[in-house]
Amino acid sequence: MIKKLGAIKDGVVGRYQSRIREKAITQAKARIALSHRNIKDFSESELEVIVQDEEQKVKGSLKQSAVVAALIVLGLS
Repeated sequence: MIKKLGAIKDGVVGRYQSRIREKAITQAKARIALSHRNIKDFSESELEVIVQDEEQKVKGSLKQSAVVAALIVLGLS
């Protein structure tokens, strides 16, 4: 029973992380396009840094949204 719950948790966490990664990649592509440079102009490590930066932004946005939602539910907004 506990192993099954652990597998379910791992699946949910994996999907959550992959969705964040996908959104970060989309935002990184937009950021690169706005810089008027081509993706080929960046090294693989530079692209990874850009995507990681975008991931942090997405996670921060999600955390902020969760806090605001909690405050609304508690009636503290």
